[in-house]
Amino acid sequence: MAEARDLYEVPEGLPEPTDDGACDHLPGMRLPPVALPATSGEWIDPSELPGRTVIYCYPLTGRPDEELPRKWDDIPGARGCTPQSCAFRDYHAELQALGVRVFGLSTQSTGYQREAAERLHLPFRLLSDEKLAFTKALDLPTFKVEGMTLVKRLTLVIHHGRVETVFYPVFPPGENAREVVEWLRRGAA
Repeated sequence: MAEARDLYEVPEGLPEPTDDGACDHLPGMRLPPVALPATSGEWIDPSELPGRTVIYCYPLTGRPDEELPRKWDDIPGARGCTPQSCAFRDYHAELQALGVRVFGLSTQSTGYQREAAERLHLPFRLLSDEKLAFTKALDLPTFKVEGMTLVKRLTLVIHHGRVETVFYPVFPPGENAREVVEWLRRGAA
């Protein structure tokens, strides 16, 4: 099992996720109305947000006081939620300058997410899809581990409530924010 100090780095030699086509249906999709609780205490419906929004979906943010699920590092694409979140934190000002709002999304409870948001000093809100409403409405890819249903790592770029593009699979996770910024700079319309 991973030690807490390992949460901030992605170990070498992890199995890379492959594109299984599970997100091919998303580009162009109009988001259905699904309100989700945010770490700020408010409810957010991404389908109603004007302009451009990035929602990076991740399986599970590890906590320093808890072990990761058994064989976590053997699941392609599972490891790296903290590096991905920290990268979006580090690129947040740039994304804002590009007119983009950012959210993270996982199936953990808002309380669980709030601890991560505070510990990692995230300047954006995390959305809880604990009831899998958003995941099911968009038919997002998931996997199960230790009785939990977790969303596979992917990033949605949404423009006026419609999915503009999807980054999937995301690997390495710590590079995802930079890839999104580069995509936006190349002239996303």
